Amino acid sequence: MHATVALLEDTRTTHVESGEPVLLRRGDVGTVVMLYDGGACEVEFADRSGRTYALLPLSVGRLLALHDTPERVGV
Repeated sequence: MHATVALLEDTRTTHVESGEPVLLRRGDVGTVVMLYDGGACEVEFADRSGRTYALLPLSVGRLLALHDTPERVGV
């Protein structure tokens, strides 16, 4: 939950408020807001001001988890 992810492929959806068609591009960044059984999750895409423009279920195979801190490894 709350992981930052990027799309691995272009994805068509609709705008969460207007219902207008939206094309999310490979590399667009979203936040996981719900986990489902079977390897899928609900991902929220928001603009810089924090307003959600897309919310959709995606399989984890279509996402790349993004990290902002290094993982420690034993020497």
